[in-house]
Amino acid sequence: MTLSPPPAEWIGDNSLPQDFVLIHGMVMAPSFWRTYSPDVVRRARSAAYALPGHHPWKLSQPGQPITPEAVASAYAEAIRRDFGSRPVTLIGHSTGGFVSLLIARHYPELVKSIVLIGAFACGRFEGQERLPAKLLRVPRIGPLLFRQFFRRWISTSEQFRWGSIECVFDKGCPWQNERAVAAMEEVRLQLQRARPEDIAACIRFMSATSLVSNLSEIRRPVLNIVGAEDAIVPPAHQLRVSKLLPQAQTVLLRNCGHLPMVEHQTLTAGIISAFVDGMATIEEKRPRHMTSKAGKAAVDLFRLMGLGLRRTEQTVSDRVQTAQQAVFYQGSGEGPNEYYSHRHSNSASHRRSAELGL
Repeated sequence: MTLSPPPAEWIGDNSLPQDFVLIHGMVMAPSFWRTYSPDVVRRARSAAYALPGHHPWKLSQPGQPITPEAVASAYAEAIRRDFGSRPVTLIGHSTGGFVSLLIARHYPELVKSIVLIGAFACGRFEGQERLPAKLLRVPRIGPLLFRQFFRRWISTSEQFRWGSIECVFDKGCPWQNERAVAAMEEVRLQLQRARPEDIAACIRFMSATSLVSNLSEIRRPVLNIVGAEDAIVPPAHQLRVSKLLPQAQTVLLRNCGHLPMVEHQTLTAGIISAFVDGMATIEEKRPRHMTSKAGKAAVDLFRLMGLGLRRTEQTVSDRVQTAQQAVFYQGSGEGPNEYYSHRHSNSASHRRSAELGL
């Protein structure tokens, strides 16, 4: 069954000649990016798309089955509609990153580069599974249990926010300020307009799909931003994604959970802006001004990106630590990424790395 393309929520002012598509995570909404997209995105031609079944993208039939091919085709149609088939930079958080990789695999001609934030390539995280997916697999009563769980979770602002608190590592981070509260309330209101059956269909699609064996086919520059204390998507899995992608640059953020753009908003925005500037500089093959004042971390990463997309041999000495909260890993840019893990001793990624052989 085919899917209609998602509607666009425009969040940029078109002052920069760059094209971005932003895709949010599961049980979130496009409006989230209005508050937490980087400055470079706000100044470009930028559209936020919903995940399938999330408001305002309803499925044709409640809870209709979704296939990876149909999802990729629907997003490709939206990109052609909104950007005239020009290749775009995809920015995907969590499941949005998963979908971004899916789009790049099926329609590489529409993708210039990819930014992953707390993303994954396997819907069950190497065998792990979240509660909603487990509920849906309960024989006969699973859909009913999920519907009750979902409706209760979004019933009040306080219930919704406390149900999302595990996404952040530092519970005292800006997740608690008025700006974050307002952003999450807007997300909750949009989720109330979605059908639980459609959300469930999206979860089933995600849980049944794996791109791990296909990552080597995605030959586009990728920036992978990983929170070292991510409690939602295991950091070890995110690092494995980097290892399998041919052109990945990895940034490991210390003291950070599943929402780097909230927990370390300035640093994350600077890193993304630097990556975008690096791509533009390489394309133009001449110096250009940075699109934002991103600080020392962004300047250093910009330098790293400029070097990292040429073929180099990575060694331990290639690690560049540009800020107290971030560790950068340089990819080879052409051949398979040779990855050297470096994690502080208390990080979740360090504790779980042995499971995946990293």
